[in-house]
Amino acid sequence: MSDLFTSAGLEREAPRPLADRLRPLVLADVVGQDHLTGDDGALRRLLASGTIGSLIFWGPPGTGKTTVARLLAHETKLHFEQISAIFSGIADLKKVFEAARGRRSIGEGTLLFVDEIHRFNRTQQDSFLPVMEDGTITLVGATTENPSFALNAALLSRARVMTFLALDEPAIMRLFQRAEEADGAALPLDEDARLALAAMADGDGRAALTLAEEARRAAKPGEVFDTAALTAVLQRRAPVYDKSQDGHYNLISALHKAIRGSDPDAALYYFARMVDAGEDPLFLARRLVRMASEDIGNADPQALQVALAAKEAYDFLGSPEGELALAQVVVYLATAPKSNAVYKAYGAALRTAKAGGSLMPPKTVLNAPTKLMKAEGYGADYAYDHDAPDAFSGQDYWPERLGRQRFYDPPERGFEREIRKRLEWWEKLRKERRGG
Repeated sequence: MSDLFTSAGLEREAPRPLADRLRPLVLADVVGQDHLTGDDGALRRLLASGTIGSLIFWGPPGTGKTTVARLLAHETKLHFEQISAIFSGIADLKKVFEAARGRRSIGEGTLLFVDEIHRFNRTQQDSFLPVMEDGTITLVGATTENPSFALNAALLSRARVMTFLALDEPAIMRLFQRAEEADGAALPLDEDARLALAAMADGDGRAALTLAEEARRAAKPGEVFDTAALTAVLQRRAPVYDKSQDGHYNLISALHKAIRGSDPDAALYYFARMVDAGEDPLFLARRLVRMASEDIGNADPQALQVALAAKEAYDFLGSPEGELALAQVVVYLATAPKSNAVYKAYGAALRTAKAGGSLMPPKTVLNAPTKLMKAEGYGADYAYDHDAPDAFSGQDYWPERLGRQRFYDPPERGFEREIRKRLEWWEKLRKERRGG
């Protein structure tokens, strides 16, 4: 009992997790980030230059950000100090800075690693600026959020952003091999289950090793799991997806562009990813309605009606039945003829309206409900289109100071091909009836 709190006692009472035991000791052992830690990687080049400067590590969880920060401190012979923005405030930062100044006075530098740095508010982020500028600390901040939105411009201007990538399948397989070497035994998985376990990790190396450890614990002596047994034992790990963060915006962007690019299979894939991750189907329905107007428009006027009908169907049926109606509209929009002519025309009209000011429409097309307005020429010589040949008068409806403009230019696709023919016909009649 007396040795319970010694390091040996702790080792017996609380074995280190596999992910901790396999933490890389040198940069060459970091997997999945060769663009940073490989022989010609960005971090290797910085180390070769003799100084690394302050850095922001941006990437998903479990990709090695903390490990690489520790290894950089070792490589540069800097004291490694770690804090988390979740648990620290200004008072904690002041203590860290003061300790760093003390070390600096005796010739020792400090690499300050700040996990979840995006959690600090503007004032807290600003507090790093003077100690970064005078060399008191070398800052390495880690964030899972896009630094462009999560960090102050002043902080970003003093640091270089390094992007960490989600681990691909080969990288996770290398981790499994290391786990087997460390334990001296193969994982209790057949080949398909091994691939399934890698997929469950969803690009997170720490999660991959944790899941592998759980699988080993769950297996009876000599038992080898297939995919079904592995799924039953481990359950399914939820996809990495935060509806308020980058994953949300990345997937909706991919869905929108797949629909615009007329790829129904890719569109269905991203739609399914978002539904599976718990996205609000009504949010997706609203975005699909927007896409129907922005990217299909009058090339297929029914697209907007189909999108609205799918939203109504979802309201009526709920989940999961109603999601099929949304999947239907995803395919409809992706396979519809595309046109952004209305989208562009509206933008051009809006810019002209803002620039033109309060221009008066021509009096000819204005109503004259009073004698004074009639005397002023309101409604004079107005041509009623239904009385004209072809129900088209060729009347000029534009403010005199502005003159006729052209915003809407339908392409030769889908239903807009017919609209273009009409517009060209009307333009021909307009010129004829004005003697043009």
